[in-house]
Amino acid sequence: MRLRKLLFGAAMMAGIGMANAQSKPEDVKTFTLGNGMKFLVLEDHSIPNANMYLFWKVGSRNEVHGITGLSHFFEHMMFNGSKNYGPKQFDRLMEANGGSNNAYTTENVTVYTDWFQKDALETIFKLESDRISDLTIDPKMVESERGVVLSERSTGLENSNYRLLGELVQSVAYQEHPYMFPVIGFESDIKSWTQSDLENYFKTYYSPNNATVVVVGDVTVDQVRKLADQYMAPIEARGLPPKLRTVEPEQNGERRVTTYKDITTPNVLLSYHTPQTGHEDYYALDLFSSLLTSGNSSRLVKSLVMDTTIASQVYTFMSEDFDPGLFNVYAIAGDSISANDLEKSILEQIDSVIKNGVTANELQKVKNQKLMEFYRSMETINGKANSMGTYEVFFGDFKKMYDAPKLYEKVTIEDIKRVAAKYFTERNRTVGYLLPEKKA
Repeated sequence: MRLRKLLFGAAMMAGIGMANAQSKPEDVKTFTLGNGMKFLVLEDHSIPNANMYLFWKVGSRNEVHGITGLSHFFEHMMFNGSKNYGPKQFDRLMEANGGSNNAYTTENVTVYTDWFQKDALETIFKLESDRISDLTIDPKMVESERGVVLSERSTGLENSNYRLLGELVQSVAYQEHPYMFPVIGFESDIKSWTQSDLENYFKTYYSPNNATVVVVGDVTVDQVRKLADQYMAPIEARGLPPKLRTVEPEQNGERRVTTYKDITTPNVLLSYHTPQTGHEDYYALDLFSSLLTSGNSSRLVKSLVMDTTIASQVYTFMSEDFDPGLFNVYAIAGDSISANDLEKSILEQIDSVIKNGVTANELQKVKNQKLMEFYRSMETINGKANSMGTYEVFFGDFKKMYDAPKLYEKVTIEDIKRVAAKYFTERNRTVGYLLPEKKA
């Protein structure tokens, strides 16, 4: 994977006036081409640079058994040649123009990121439009990249205990929904994709009406509109991909799974089903995540790592999802600590919030953290582009980004207690253990 997704966050209330002065909803201009490709443009002349983010609504949730991993594979293939630019020329031409690029794939989206000097704006449009309209799916290059992805998969599972355990838990937490699939795909599927699989998948999902493009930086709306009309508008739109119809049934009982590896101490992962991004409980759940593991004084870090040696690491993670997703609590046991004892210690802290709530000081601290992160991200053109695209795609409207500070501030102690009690139940939980390999 070329880049892990940059997560947007939030900044202290003291910075609200400054951030709003920098950027307001009405500063963002939008237009949609005749082929359905939507553009968000924000002029920012603070530095002579700009960026372009292309959000494609395609990820592993769009896959089925037999073709898992194709979304991630095209993240690779999009840099390996098109009609007018040969393999690797995309990177070389960008670098020659003082730019750089990257990409990431999740269960929900594939996002391509271009950073460049303002004078290279037309070059970027040429490069992007060429690979969207005329990507080369050369069989020799396919085989080369197939080997790269297989290596990436095996190396990732070998080097990352979280990835190994996460894939296993995800496959058990979901019984029907394609969120059960690992983003990188199953090994047997990667080895067996056919040429027609690749061509059909690209035609289905890389249609301009399935993309949202964000441009931020030292450019004008008129410039972007002119180049979009020239290079993107001629690309023919196809029918939108079929909507995913599978709905994951409500979990009605704890699920547990165990696997082994040559490690020194157990790893534990607890996953709870939570609503899709944009749900009314999103901000309370996000703050609950921070209350558990953001900073040394957070509930789990303090009790498991700082005050004791129960765990050497602990963190929580909740991704952006189109459909109901997972709230994950991951911890690595300290020396001589069993997986069972580590799990009990985690659950004690979660149960304490459910029964007793949190203090006003605790809640205000994490609200301040979120606000600080948010406004720090909005100080850069990169942070603005990523946040705007994220809100447009996952929340349904980029304008909701500007409502985030007040929505975080509105969360109450009772909201935290309510979402903890609602979602963090035994019946809604999948538990994974990664244990040290047993000695012969």
